[in-house]
Amino acid sequence: MIKIMKIQNHLNNVKILFIVLLSAFCVQANAQVDSADFKMRIDSLMNQGKIKFNNGKFQEALLDYTYVANMDVANVNAILQQGFCNTILKKYTEAIGNFTDVIFYEPNHEWAYVSRGSAYNKIEKYDKAIVDFNKALELKPEDAEAYNNRGFAKKMLGDIKGACEDWNKSKN
Repeated sequence: MIKIMKIQNHLNNVKILFIVLLSAFCVQANAQVDSADFKMRIDSLMNQGKIKFNNGKFQEALLDYTYVANMDVANVNAILQQGFCNTILKKYTEAIGNFTDVIFYEPNHEWAYVSRGSAYNKIEKYDKAIVDFNKALELKPEDAEAYNNRGFAKKMLGDIKGACEDWNKSKN
């Protein structure tokens, strides 16, 4: 009798283990489907945004990129695209925030520094712009756009010699 009870107890443990494993498998399978579905939705919205951006519908593209960034807060590409849209829409403070977020997630994102520096130029914060262009040039020393825009900031601060040096470097 004790032997039968031990066998029944063992079978119950096996059943419980089977149910736990089956549940874990189902949860994992569900997560993979949800993950694949999530990625497809993100990709679809990014493509929609790109099409709208390329057709000059910057406000609509911004909405798509913002939706993606809200769904996937670390999506650097969506945040970068938000910054580009905001720049074109002359929302420079918002663009600066977007590019700052990109830098938070990817501190060596050279293009985010160039873009943020350009936005700083637009709102006449030339000292901050120069800091960003310096960082961009530290990351990519041959960046002509960074030299050109830093030259503009230097000119606006009265450093004509420094501006000319940068503009000459931007030609190479």
